Amino acid sequence: MRFEFVSLSLVGAGFALAVLTPLPGRAEMAPGVNLRAGSGLIEMPSALPQPDGRISVSVSQAGGVLRNAVSFQITPRLQAGFRYTGFRLPQNAAGIEGGYGPGAKYFDRAFDLSYLLVRQGRWWPAVSLGLRDFAGTGMDGAEYLVASHRLSPRLTVTAGLGWGQMGSRSPLFSTGERLAERSSVTGGTPNIRQWFRGPAAPFAGIEWQVSPRLGLKAEWSSDAYRELSGDQRLFPARSPLNFGADYRLTENMTLGAYALYGSRLGVSLQMGLNPRLRGATGLRGGAPLPLSHRPDPVADPAAWSDAWTEQGSARAVRAIAPAVQRALAEEGLRAMALSVSGPVLRIRLRNLRYHSAGQAIGRAARALSRSLPSSVEYFDLVPDERGLDLSVIRLRRSDLEALDHQPDQTGRLWQQLRLSEAVPAAAPPMTEFPPAKRLSWAIAPYFRYSLFDPDSPFRFDTGLRLRGQWHFARGLSLAGAIEGRLAGTMGRETRSSNSVLPHVRTDDYLRNRRDLRLRDLYLSWYMRPGPELYGHITAGWLERGYGGVSAELLWKPVNSRLALGAEVYHLRQRSFSGFADFGRLRARGGHLSAYYELPKGYLAQLDLGRYLAGDYGATLTLEREFASGWRVGAFATLSNVSRQAFGEGSFDKGIRVTLPLNWVAGLPTRRKISTTVRMLQRDGGQRPEVPGRLYETVRGWHADRLGRERGLLWR
Repeated sequence: MRFEFVSLSLVGAGFALAVLTPLPGRAEMAPGVNLRAGSGLIEMPSALPQPDGRISVSVSQAGGVLRNAVSFQITPRLQAGFRYTGFRLPQNAAGIEGGYGPGAKYFDRAFDLSYLLVRQGRWWPAVSLGLRDFAGTGMDGAEYLVASHRLSPRLTVTAGLGWGQMGSRSPLFSTGERLAERSSVTGGTPNIRQWFRGPAAPFAGIEWQVSPRLGLKAEWSSDAYRELSGDQRLFPARSPLNFGADYRLTENMTLGAYALYGSRLGVSLQMGLNPRLRGATGLRGGAPLPLSHRPDPVADPAAWSDAWTEQGSARAVRAIAPAVQRALAEEGLRAMALSVSGPVLRIRLRNLRYHSAGQAIGRAARALSRSLPSSVEYFDLVPDERGLDLSVIRLRRSDLEALDHQPDQTGRLWQQLRLSEAVPAAAPPMTEFPPAKRLSWAIAPYFRYSLFDPDSPFRFDTGLRLRGQWHFARGLSLAGAIEGRLAGTMGRETRSSNSVLPHVRTDDYLRNRRDLRLRDLYLSWYMRPGPELYGHITAGWLERGYGGVSAELLWKPVNSRLALGAEVYHLRQRSFSGFADFGRLRARGGHLSAYYELPKGYLAQLDLGRYLAGDYGATLTLEREFASGWRVGAFATLSNVSRQAFGEGSFDKGIRVTLPLNWVAGLPTRRKISTTVRMLQRDGGQRPEVPGRLYETVRGWHADRLGRERGLLWR
């Protein structure tokens, strides 16, 4: 089974990484993780949350059941998890509802939630409330109330009550009639009417950390595995007792072995990381050159002379431009335009190297201090992205000199920094420098994958991508990419779409049968229609699936957490077999969007409008952005398409993860890897993938994001 091959490959790769990674010493270890990747014992949950922001991954094989699971500690109290389970029914099994007979392969997706109601105190335990498979088919559906207490740093006890699947063994009482647990074979909607209904059964367990590496667990499980035992003959649960041992290979990697239900053995590899913390390498790369202090004006008055500015800004710029450009280039920054007005130097620059805008500001300030005459007192930095002036960051040179080598220099510099709107009409004209090069291109490998196809849950393609871009003028460019596949399995998919909606996405697999394809080719124009307004028009082959025209307008004040946007598009579906041909399907639509930056790095986005299939609805996206650059979030779309018309999954939903490469390598780079994992690709609630949308282009140089990156101003 390919699902098993992929999981075992992950185990092997993780084990190799663990062998090569030392075990740092820590005073206290994170709570244990169960086979579903949530805080817990072996099968049962615990009430102790993971450290805030931690991502836990578990790959486990127990009997004939293979689980791939991931959990995320969204807040200090709220934990969410996703699980993909696969197994093959024995030849003498009775079969499972939905057409899965003896010998059939079955795959099940499930979402979990857990919320910490009470933190552990000196005399009372931590208490959590949880839901398992709360929006799935119900095969693993359960609810629970659990309490855990750390009696010592090494010993933890847990006890709780479970309903649903967790209430199926030796229940103590019942809280009413529970509806049919497999009421929907398509899943996708919360089964609210059956939560905490029906028989309630107890579970309990104990964890003992024998040494920094070895931990032992024992539990009384309240899950009788009704779906897989009995007539299914896959996982007989003869005993409620489970026993396990976890061996910590590294600080964030654990290998586990278990004896389960008196009938099966299990193994797991558990991995964890925390985006709130830097990777093991930390931040490397060249240290910044020191700030250059100006001489005393009394001792050296000639150095403070402003005579070089008296012949106008253009001549002054020509006098200092070579030194400024050279100093910025050494720091991975590009000077694009300059103006001089008395003691104020205004410079438009582009960050080519640093993931953090705060770090780019600090490097620019040091470079300017080394390349400018002493009479320049103010640095007005105007960051440029895609040809847009995004803000004006004013630094006072005297503040930089006074705070150099002072305690809390970062916080005090942030208080002195002034951030304002970049209004071209209100600023002195700038002398533009010729572009470094109009044509840029690169050849790099690409990797594409698809998940959750029942015939093959993991497919991939890999090959080479040639990407190029021609810059006609500031904000106006032509970009495109051609892909050539070298290896992969995505072209072997044969499951035809059963969607009753226009096939705006479900036929995309047909494109994977071509080895050479035009990925995209589009003309892009960015503009500033007015104060606090940003515009973007894109035309051409916008993505693998569609070509046409898209226009976007964004309102985003520099110091506001709120942004509002509007987008309209007129598209045509691209051919499934041709290199750059179009098909017959046309799509017109658009959205009104609201973006809000919540405290502590949480981002919310609401989109209202018409989708590719002609359906109307709303998409809500919630993400958490860490100072390290990691982003983890989820989205859900509800439209006027019924559950029956949408098909399996009931509505569009998924998970988004962005990994900055500087977190992995520790070297300064703006590159990142972003992926969207949908539980199931359907046609309802689909938007075009327009490259370079405005909100993410703009917000990096505005107040909220800069404020969270101010810690790197002096780095």
